Formats: sequence, structure tokens, C-alpha cells
Amino acid sequence: MTEKRIVFAGTPTFAAAHLSAILKSQHEVVAVYSQPDRRAGRGKKVLPSPVKELALAEKLTICQPASLRNSEAQNRLKEFGADVLVVVAYGLILPKEILDIPKYGCINAHASLLPRWRGAAPIERALLAGDKVSGITIMQMDEGLDTGCMLLKSEIMIEETDSRDDLENNLSLAGQHSLIAVLDNLQEFQKNCEKQDNYQACYAEKLHKSEALINWEASAETINCQLRAGIGRFPAYSFLNGQRVRLLSGIPLNSKDSLQAGTIVESTKESFVVACKDSLLEVLQIQFPGKKPTLVRDAQNSQSRTFAIGQRFSTTEHSNV
Repeated sequence: MTEKRIVFAGTPTFAAAHLSAILKSQHEVVAVYSQPDRRAGRGKKVLPSPVKELALAEKLTICQPASLRNSEAQNRLKEFGADVLVVVAYGLILPKEILDIPKYGCINAHASLLPRWRGAAPIERALLAGDKVSGITIMQMDEGLDTGCMLLKSEIMIEETDSRDDLENNLSLAGQHSLIAVLDNLQEFQKNCEKQDNYQACYAEKLHKSEALINWEASAETINCQLRAGIGRFPAYSFLNGQRVRLLSGIPLNSKDSLQAGTIVESTKESFVVACKDSLLEVLQIQFPGKKPTLVRDAQNSQSRTFAIGQRFSTTEHSNV
């Protein structure tokens, strides 16, 4: 193993975990790139990214260009004399001029088993599609969108109860191990890399808030995937008596009856059951506007009438009974 000079580029918590793994390895991080600070939270304060926070704590050189397409940004990267640029959920496009600067090019840890789910939201799209397996792909970057040659793939099974956060955590652990394995023997992995089959590729488009609105005419399995994929990003929601309610956890059930979609057909101390297309969804956890997530059993103690049998969820703020 040859110690390498690494420039790291990433932004969210997922990326920070990979940076932390490199810092614990034998390799040297000579600089860290992250997106410019953004306003976030209810107070809309300007906050550093998780990657920048870690870089500050480790007293690393930090760069936050708005773009990498200008000569100033490209010359700045050249100054670091990096052997390789490691990219994990960075969020900026790397032009060819950047890809060609490091000695061994640029590698990326992508949260899917390429060529499936190229793009910005591979974790959410895998859950929404009901995939049973996901994984991490370490790839050599080229000018395309996640089209580069694959250096190492690591599979992760998706459990039926996994939320977006669960899957991201599992992929993060796998990604850290895979990334270090590739860095330790980079030239060997590059020599034996595997080209992607473009005919098998699909695009993981970034999620939109509108996709969080529940369509009760869909099956319970489909809606449950929507609930699981929304955790931590865009929680699934519906309207009940004019009130927007987030649905955070549920269990799809079979049904032989044809019931009006969105109607609560059963309500107990622990949960309530909603009719879907040819199926039922048992809801276990919810969130009211301005409140913290709560188990249905706790909400039933104070608002038992809210989830009474016969109440009906809607896609608009107009209540239905």
C-alpha cells in the first residue's frame, strides 16, 4: 500500500462519514472541498455543511467554490498536488479539466449498485421502487453522470422495515470500508475496473416535495415504500379534517374488501388502519404540524376522535368524513 495525497469533496453527513474514515487511514488529506454555506433550519441561519464542520475540527484546508469550471478553481486544485480526488455526495459538476488534474484521477463513492440509480437520489429511488438490494459502487469518474468505470461494488440487503435513514446508515458503513479498500490498492482496482452496461441504467431523479403527498388510490405496499423513503428528507403526508398529517411508519396489510380509499376502517389504542387500493395500511407513527413525531398510541390518548373509524384522508386541505 502506498500512502496517497487526497483531496476530498463532499457536503452532507453521508460524505462526512467517508471523510472521517480516510482521516483514520494511512492516507493524507491535503484539502477538503464542500459546497458554499447555505441557510438552513427554521431560523434560516447560514450554516456550514457537515463535511466543512469536520474539516474545521481537524484543521484542514477548506475550499468552497461556487463552481469548478473557471481557471481560478482549477489552478487552486493543482496547487495541492493530489494523487486522487475523492468525491462523495459533493453536489457540484466536475468538468474534464478537474478530472484530469489528480495523478490517478477522481473516484466517487455512489450509493447504489451501478448502473442502477445513477443520479442525485439513489437511496430514495431504491426504496420507492421496492428494491430488495442496494449497495455502494466505487467508480472512476468520467464526464458522464455516474457513468464511470466501476472499481468495487458492495451489496447491501434492504429490509422490509428499512427507512431512508436506515438504508443510508448501512450504505455509509459499506461505503467507508469499500473506499479505503480501493484507496489502499488504487492502481490494482483501476487496472481491473469494470465498464458499466448502459442498457441497464436508470436515473435517480432528485425527489420533489410533491412526491410526498400520499395517493390513497395506490396499493398499501406502494404507500409504505413512500413512507419509508420520506424519512429524513420529505416525509409522506396527507390531510385529515383540514389538518396536514405526516405518516412516518406503517405496515401494509392484505384485504379482500373493496373500501373507499383513504378511509379509516379500524382504530385501536396502538394504531389505525386506512383503506388503500385492494389493501390496507396500518399506521403506527405520525406527526402533526409543529409537533414532534409521535406513536399513534400516544396520539390516541389525547386525540382519539381524530382517527375514528369513518374519518377519511384527503389529498387537499378540505376535510372528508
